[in-house]
This record gives sequence, structure tokens and C-alpha cells, in this order.
Amino acid sequence: MRKKWYILGAIVILGISMMVQSCGKTADTGCTPATIESEKAQMVAFCTANNINYQTHSSGILYEIVSPGTGSYPKTTSTVSTFYIGKLLNGTKFDETSGNVPATFSLSNVIEGWKIGIPLIKNGGKIKLVIPSALAYSCVGSGSIAPNSPLYFEVTLVTVQ
Repeated sequence: MRKKWYILGAIVILGISMMVQSCGKTADTGCTPATIESEKAQMVAFCTANNINYQTHSSGILYEIVSPGTGSYPKTTSTVSTFYIGKLLNGTKFDETSGNVPATFSLSNVIEGWKIGIPLIKNGGKIKLVIPSALAYSCVGSGSIAPNSPLYFEVTLVTVQ
């Protein structure tokens, strides 16, 4: 009878050990992210075709500050209200704020490209962002946004909290 408990205990410990080891692993999705360098020519061509007088951020984002705004810069922990339009580089609109109501959200809950780009302007500022896919939805995509798609956003920062 004692031997049964030792075997049962060993099986339980082995099972728990296997579960703990697998917790840190992610499933192989076969997803291969595009590099920022591989998308740069496409992003520059978009800027040229759309008269965007861009600067290059160290992250790889291309941006034009249309209006710097006033006051303080938002932080990644800030809640912001914005009017925006989002497009693929082929010009297809995939998202925008509707009507006269800005979208309000925490910068900590948005794509990496917004976390980097929005803090470049102040309250009331406007920016154009061309974001490499690695700083957007990468090789996963989202809704109508295909995997490895660089994105364009035109954003007006209405308020910073």
C-alpha cells in the first residue's frame, strides 16, 4: 500500500514539473516578422508619394510633426484623446475616429509605434507616422491589417491626462 502512494506521489510531482516547464514556452506560430530595414524603401516611397517631409526616429519610424502643440508631452502611462486616421501604405483606410468624438485610451495599451510617436508632440499637436510592421502588428496582423504591414497614421492629440 505504501508503494502505491510513493508511485502516485511521483506521478503527481512529474505532472506538476511538466506543467511548470511548459508555462514559459510559446507555441510556434510559424510567424516570421519583417525587419525594419526590409520595409524602409517602401516607407520612404510612401512618404515621397504623399509629400510627407519625414524625419527618421531611431526606432525606424518615419514621422513629420505638422504642429508641435503646447504644454507637456504625454508619457507611456498617460491617457490621451486623439483624432486619427489609419491607412495601409497602399492607401486603404483601416481605421479612424468617427464624428466629433476623439478616441480616448492609455498609451500603454496601443501599438509600440504609437507609444514612440505620440510622445513626440504635445497637447493640440498633429503628427504623421509611418510605422514599420515590427512596431505595429508584426507578422500576426490584426483584422483587415495583413501580417508584416507597415502602417500610416495621421494623429491629432486633443488632450493629455
